[in-house]
Amino acid sequence: MDDLVPAAPWLLVGAAVVAAVASLIAGRAVPWQGRQAVLVMAAAMLVAALAGDAPMVGLGLGAVLLLSAMLGTVGVRGTSAAGECFRRALIALLLAVCSFESAVTGEAPEAGAGAHGGHGGLSGLLSVVIVAGVIGVVLWTVVADWFVEPVHHGRTARMVATESWALAAGVALMCLAT
Repeated sequence: MDDLVPAAPWLLVGAAVVAAVASLIAGRAVPWQGRQAVLVMAAAMLVAALAGDAPMVGLGLGAVLLLSAMLGTVGVRGTSAAGECFRRALIALLLAVCSFESAVTGEAPEAGAGAHGGHGGLSGLLSVVIVAGVIGVVLWTVVADWFVEPVHHGRTARMVATESWALAAGVALMCLAT
């Protein structure tokens, strides 16, 4: 990644910081489940950008992100924030798959492992899941921001939208950048 896109780790750090700050500014409009998921994802993106290609880092990040994704939907069923929390949990799950693939292939998550797997059947399957997941997350973000009536209004709506786009950019950078 550093050879082809030298600024990509810094873009990943920027996306992580923007998502975390926007979620914190939105405050109580984002349930605690959503805030914890965003903060865990931001920390994972920072670690992925700074840690390098250690497979154990990918395995550890994947486990933490998987737990965060599960916790991210606890108790939100039937609430107005359920869709947003589910989207955040889906992004955390996708980042976990990216991290697990980095552990399988021995490549850093930001090194394009998702786009260029090729280290066996498991890696190829994970690559397909990652590409489909990133496309799904970006499409969901577009549809949610442009075609769905917002749950929040004013500054809160802007912060939730900013967080949404920063997470979509972060997952794309972490999983697909080459």
